[in-house]
Amino acid sequence: MSFDLKNKRVVVTGGAGFMGRFVCDKVAQRGAAEVIVPRRAEFDLTTEFAVERLYATAKPDVVIHLAAEVGGIGANRDNPGRYFYANMAMALHLIEHARRIGLPKFVQVGTICAYPKHTPVPFKESDLWEGYPEETNAPYGVAKKAAMVMLDAYQRQYGLSGAYLLPVNLYGPWDNFDLHTSHVIPALIRKCVEARDSGQDHIECWGTGSASREFLYVEDAAEGVVRATEVLDEPIPVNLGTNMEITIKDLVELIVKLTNFQGEIRWDSSKPDGQPRRCLDVSRAQERLDWKAQVGFEDGLKRTIAWYEEHRDAVVSGGGRA
Repeated sequence: MSFDLKNKRVVVTGGAGFMGRFVCDKVAQRGAAEVIVPRRAEFDLTTEFAVERLYATAKPDVVIHLAAEVGGIGANRDNPGRYFYANMAMALHLIEHARRIGLPKFVQVGTICAYPKHTPVPFKESDLWEGYPEETNAPYGVAKKAAMVMLDAYQRQYGLSGAYLLPVNLYGPWDNFDLHTSHVIPALIRKCVEARDSGQDHIECWGTGSASREFLYVEDAAEGVVRATEVLDEPIPVNLGTNMEITIKDLVELIVKLTNFQGEIRWDSSKPDGQPRRCLDVSRAQERLDWKAQVGFEDGLKRTIAWYEEHRDAVVSGGGRA
């Protein structure tokens, strides 16, 4: 069934965030009557009262739930309890109150961290329950996966129409460039640019560089989310990715080249590598959403580096975000 966003009232949680701003733009381009972005200062979505008040005031036709609390390996390791609670509480209250008001459509964005630590590559959606997630990501990943179970249960019992997406690691303009809480690409870009400009002779990187990752340009991910909103009405998991895998070692060397940093790369093997490999099977997204990533990886990195260079002062003064 097709869900036409034209003239709809759309709530986008996390709409002021990294992917959220692109999702909001694309929803507006589809002709939505209003795009509502709840801000934490007014709506703490981890509390039921705030969620109930959001639904009462926004009167949405669809909710796209992007909001999350998560960081890189270091932040995930430091905040396992908070990340489980915050992500579980938001989904729990938002989905339950969607049921209560008879919301026509609920879209939940999950995380690739929900996959088992040793998932066969490429990750297929059918592998989600074949083991426990990588330990540093598990509290966040399990909370997001529980939201998928809740959506499925609510569709079967109450008829709530939903969609569930699993985007791979995102990167691009407006990312978080804080060195402690950011993901690998923005952290490396900032490290390399600052080391280049200050004349440092080396940068330090966590782990051994042997782990591999797949990355998706943020605007491609946003288009996948909006397509799912339009064409999916059952919360089966759908991967959003590129099916291109790169080792962290090769990634670092590529960013070093693109930022023109001339120094040495030093690896701190006492720090964790995280999940050994990540690479997605994206055939379901192509079949069900008619969606495929459009931005090549090196081109996407060049765009992201150029954006960071242009907004660097604002990023540094803003604690990692422009």
